Amino acid sequence: MIRFLIAFVLAAAWTCAAQAEGSADLPPIHNKATTEECGACHVPYQPQMLPMRSWHAIMSNLATHFGDNAALPEKTRSEIEAYLLAHAADAPGDTFGRRFLDGIPFATTPLRITETAFWQDAHGEIPAAVFAGPKVKLRSNCVACHSGARLGQFGEAE
Repeated sequence: MIRFLIAFVLAAAWTCAAQAEGSADLPPIHNKATTEECGACHVPYQPQMLPMRSWHAIMSNLATHFGDNAALPEKTRSEIEAYLLAHAADAPGDTFGRRFLDGIPFATTPLRITETAFWQDAHGEIPAAVFAGPKVKLRSNCVACHSGARLGQFGEAE
């Protein structure tokens, strides 16, 4: 029992320390359509990173998805949107995404995670040259620095 208690306390302390350093670990995506369809072009982003209104706007305009045609059959599109909405930062009962809402005025609908205050605060000390460099190339290329991004692990750069 003592070993269990010590392990629990250490795990809790590590979690608090990681969050204090800007860790943003989130649950992995458990929707096959989301991981397959979104993951075909980029890392599937955890839905907790944006509010419901943002995911709805993104999923409502897939024919011009950030300059690409990402249109999907309606059944697949609606399944992915339902998953994203159910797990969004402001979804009822969500406990992971609340911190991503900080700094997003209710009247705005961010379409890019990289434009949110949470992302900018977490990455503010990184020089622009790092994002433009050959390893990263784009601010949205999470896996370039966070190898566990596909599993929802966005701790300090690895």
